[in-house]
Amino acid sequence: MQLKMLFSAACCLLPVLLLSFVDSGRILSTIKARVRDYQLQKNKQVLLTLIASGHQPLQHVKEAWIYQPMDHFNRQKVNTFPQKFFVNEAYWQRPDGPVFLFIGGEGPIFKFDVLAGHHVDMAKEHGALLLAVEHRFYGDSINPDGLKTENLADLSSQQALADLAVFHQYICESFSLSRRNTWISFGGSYSGALSAWFRGKFPSLVYGAVASSAPVKAKLDFSAYNNVVGLSLKNEAVGGSEKCLAKVREAFTAVEAALMGGNSSQVARDFSCCQIPKDLDDQIELVQNLADIVMGTVQYNEEGVFMSIKDLCGVMTNTSEKYVQHMEAYDRLVKLSQIYHSTTEEHCLDISHEKTLKDLMDTSLHTGRRVERQWTYQTCTEFGFYQTCEDTTCPFSGMSTLQAQTELCAMVFGISQHSLAARIAFTNSYYGGDDPNTHRVLYINGGIDPWKELSMIQGRSGEGDEAQTVFIKDTAHCADMSSGRVGERRSLWKARQEIEKHVACWLRTAALEKLEKKAARH
Repeated sequence: MQLKMLFSAACCLLPVLLLSFVDSGRILSTIKARVRDYQLQKNKQVLLTLIASGHQPLQHVKEAWIYQPMDHFNRQKVNTFPQKFFVNEAYWQRPDGPVFLFIGGEGPIFKFDVLAGHHVDMAKEHGALLLAVEHRFYGDSINPDGLKTENLADLSSQQALADLAVFHQYICESFSLSRRNTWISFGGSYSGALSAWFRGKFPSLVYGAVASSAPVKAKLDFSAYNNVVGLSLKNEAVGGSEKCLAKVREAFTAVEAALMGGNSSQVARDFSCCQIPKDLDDQIELVQNLADIVMGTVQYNEEGVFMSIKDLCGVMTNTSEKYVQHMEAYDRLVKLSQIYHSTTEEHCLDISHEKTLKDLMDTSLHTGRRVERQWTYQTCTEFGFYQTCEDTTCPFSGMSTLQAQTELCAMVFGISQHSLAARIAFTNSYYGGDDPNTHRVLYINGGIDPWKELSMIQGRSGEGDEAQTVFIKDTAHCADMSSGRVGERRSLWKARQEIEKHVACWLRTAALEKLEKKAARH
C-alpha cells in the first residue's frame, strides 16, 4: 500500500463542519452554509482571544495526506486516492495520552475540526492528540475523475470504515502509539453514525465513541422527519404553538391549491421564483424549497440560522400592526419567503427540476467542495432518508412523494427504484439498524431534531445493559458538538457535562484495564 504524509502549517481560517448534508433541497443547503458561517465567526472570536492571551494555536495544526486503496475489499484493484487529515498536537501528553478522532462526513473537513468544538475542549482536559480525517469522495479526498458514476461504486460507508482502520494503523506507526493510547471517536449526523459503526465493527481500534444526532437506522421513506418538524412547530418550550402548525399547514394547502388550479404564474411571482413552474416536477421543486425554509429553521433552531422556531411562528401567527390579524396563511408564507431572501444574495428562487438534474449529473469537482452528487448516490445505494410528505402528519405539501424523490436514482445513476428497499435492508442488517448492538457508544440527540427518529434514544447495548444515551429535550441537530456559549439553554450545558463524564469514565476504565493486564503479566 502506498502511503504518503505531506505536512504543512495551517495558515488560514476555515469553518468547522459540525453539520450534516443528509437532506436535499437548495434552500436547506443554503441554511446549512449559513450555520457553518456562523460557526466560523464564533471560532474566529475564540481564536483571536487565544492569540491575544499569547497562544498560537494554528502553529500546532498540520495538514497531511494518506494514500488509501480505492477498494479495500478487492485485492486485485491497486488504485489509490489521497485522503486528507489534520493533526493538532497542542494538548497531547506524550507518549501515553489518548487520541480523539473527529470523523468527517458528507462534506469537507477543516482545520477548525481540530481547533474548536466540544471534543477539542475535552482534548485539552485529557491531554489528547487531536485528529480529523476526511471522508472518501468528499472535500479534497477524491481523484479528479472520482465523480463519474462508474467510480462512485467505491463510495460507501463500509469503505469509509475500512479507511479509518487503515488510518488508525498509519497514525499509530507515525506517532509511535501503542495500546497505552486510548482512542475515542467523535462525529455528528452521518459522521456520528460512522463513529458508532467504527466502534461496532472495529472494537479493538477505538475504545469508545460519541455519536451526536446519528441516524444509525437507514430508512427508505423517512416521513417521520416531517412529522417531527410538525411537532416541533407546536412545541411551546421552543416558541411554537398549535396555531403556528395550523397556519403552516394552511399555507401549504393554499400553495398546492393555487398550483393545481392553474395559477402557477401568480405563485411564481408571489414567491419570487426564477422561472414559472412549467410542469409537475418544477412545482414539486417549488413546494420542496418552501418547505426547506421551515425544515431548516427547525433542524438548526437557535444555532445561528436566519430565524428560530419562535421567529418563524411569529411571522405565521403574529397579529400586530405589522401582520394584519386576518392576513391569510398563504400571504404569511410569502412574507416568510421574503424574509429568507432578504438574508441571502439570491435574487430569485430557482425551481427548475431540469437544472437540479443537470447539477446532479455534473461530474466535475468544482474545487472539491461539492457534496450533492456524492450524497445522493449514497442515499440511493445505502440509506434512503427521503423526507416525504405523503403521511397525514406532514405539515407541507403531499406533492413531495417517495416516487418523485427516488426517480433521481434511476435518472442520475441508473439505479432502479425497485432495488432501493433491498439496499437499505442490507445496510440495516450489516450495522444492526436501530438495535446496533454497540457497547461504549454514547448516542446524543435533541428533542426537536427530526433525525432523532433514526438514532438511539434509548435501548440496549451489546452487553445487555441500557444503551448509553443523552437526550436534550429542547435542542436541535448536533447542537452539543459546539463549545458552550453565553445565553444557551441550560439543558445543553448539562448535556455537555454528561458527555464529559462518559468520556472521562471511559478513559479511567481503559487505564485501569491496562494496569490490570500489566499486573496479570507479572
